[in-house]
Amino acid sequence: MTPKLQRLHDAAKNALGPWVVSLDERLGELTLVVKAADYRECARTLREHPDLRFEQLVDLCGVDYSTYGDRPAAGASYAAVLHLLSFTHNWRIRLRCFCPDDAFPVLASVVEIWPGVNWFEREAFDLFGIVFDGHPDLRRILTDYGFIGHPFRKDFPVSGHVEMRYDPEQKRVIYQPVTIEPREVTPRVVREAHYAESK
Repeated sequence: MTPKLQRLHDAAKNALGPWVVSLDERLGELTLVVKAADYRECARTLREHPDLRFEQLVDLCGVDYSTYGDRPAAGASYAAVLHLLSFTHNWRIRLRCFCPDDAFPVLASVVEIWPGVNWFEREAFDLFGIVFDGHPDLRRILTDYGFIGHPFRKDFPVSGHVEMRYDPEQKRVIYQPVTIEPREVTPRVVREAHYAESK
């Protein structure tokens, strides 16, 4: 760990104390993990503490850890991951917080701390189903209002039974049964000699 990263590590440990579940270095960045109950106060401390001063929220994204890499699912599946930047100290940190309940993932909104997180939280809600308690306008941002499910979850079906299209006569989006015919996806070079006859 570089001396600068060590100073950030020590400052975060001192300022956040018992809120720190883990604080690890990987690829030249620190990742701080906190519990959902401490998430908002930890975020406020990261912004306001003079030894940290993370004034800028660069990004917030939802992540589905249900099957992450080669590891099997262990613990909570859904998390919000924030990337923060301090102009004062010229350093960055990654903040990760897991939702305690996979059936209804909820975290506190940090829109009062970093107002620019508004649309990021809406995107995580839309694509992962993470509800941000206290958000002033939590509604879908990328999918249609009638869309069912959250498309970035790993359990979301890859193909469906309905398709969506804009109907110019009705002047609205409509859903109708899928009209795509099934097609052969096995390349000819790997098919057996009498492949067509066996169907």
